[in-house]
Amino acid sequence: MKTLLLARHAKSDWGDPALADHDRPLNARGRRDAPDMALRLRDEGIRPTHIVSSTAVRARTTAAEYGAVHGVEVVHEPLLYAASARSILAAASRLPDEAEVAMLVGHNPGMHDAVAELTGTFVEFPTCAVAECRVEVDSWAELIEGSGRLVQLRTPAGRSAR
Repeated sequence: MKTLLLARHAKSDWGDPALADHDRPLNARGRRDAPDMALRLRDEGIRPTHIVSSTAVRARTTAAEYGAVHGVEVVHEPLLYAASARSILAAASRLPDEAEVAMLVGHNPGMHDAVAELTGTFVEFPTCAVAECRVEVDSWAELIEGSGRLVQLRTPAGRSAR
């Protein structure tokens, strides 16, 4: 059994209309929520050993907080930027098998849809939310639609859904 953490980037800054979507940074709330969520996961015993992030600035910055708290180098994957659920799950299927707990950091609606496809559970997925999904596989390559279950959805406001 493996654990896949599907994470949406923290709240981004829309203040500079000249910035391309890919280049938008986190706003003040996002800069606060990302390290708080990383510490919360650590304190709850959820420790990813492999983290893959979209290349968008807001996702990379969010993922860097998780990486710093968990002592994990973040891998940047261009295909996670604006990815569909199918692309997100395809990226998960390429994770190294030695990673028992892995995290993908990306964007909505892809992350929301990936949770639904993987687990059959539909949840609201606010910024900086992390869906903890258990999958009954020995190898990430075995990951398919419906092979997981949602254990918990953590949000920055502290609300959790099971």
